[in-house]
Amino acid sequence: MKFDLDTINCVDSYQAIKDLPDKSVDLIVTDPPYEQSVKHSAGKFGEKKNLHYEQYVEISDGFKAEILDEFVRVLNRINLYIWCSKSQIPALLQYFVIQRKCNWNLITWHKTNVCPTCNNKYMNDTEYCFFFREKGVPLFGNSESKKTFYVTTMNVNDKKKFDHSTIKPVHIIQNFILNSSSEGDLVFDPFIGSGTTAVASRNLKRHYLGFEISERWHKVATDRLNNIQAGGQLSLFTE
Repeated sequence: MKFDLDTINCVDSYQAIKDLPDKSVDLIVTDPPYEQSVKHSAGKFGEKKNLHYEQYVEISDGFKAEILDEFVRVLNRINLYIWCSKSQIPALLQYFVIQRKCNWNLITWHKTNVCPTCNNKYMNDTEYCFFFREKGVPLFGNSESKKTFYVTTMNVNDKKKFDHSTIKPVHIIQNFILNSSSEGDLVFDPFIGSGTTAVASRNLKRHYLGFEISERWHKVATDRLNNIQAGGQLSLFTE
């Protein structure tokens, strides 16, 4: 299967990514599902010696560890932003830092208006995004776009417009793309959801390619690029 540039495709990313040529993508920016199951069959969690990430963390429901090898294959060089849950952090560090010897940053988005209910745990007011890159991959941008700590309210308006519960702010995604690519580069999102990566890429004159298995979100993302909100309302303003 071949995919045109600047399209969002309703496909299973695990199968479709195999059809992408080696070293055909300049940057991946993605927000996979956060659900995961954790197992400890390899010993105590956190023991690093001789452990492979698959031995102690199995990521399920749309984010299986096998796709990380495909990310590496399709990228010109490892150059990747990936949102994750706290529980997924050890697996990603093991794969990209221990195994692949990448440079890395942890970027956090702190939300000031989350629900105060937290019961017997800390509040769910922070989201995590890892940036992994091979040694020698350049980082562009400026002091504003290269910050690693974002503090905002929850993006309620975007959630209302596009009906997606985990939608990320466009300006944060634009900063990632600005910092880690050049005009004309190809930005790939294999879990594109409501289409934020495509919108941000288009705004910055990058090519984009998106995969989305859900027909619902595929339509929302495609309509969004045509300034149509999830409810069918036509917006007079581009994002």
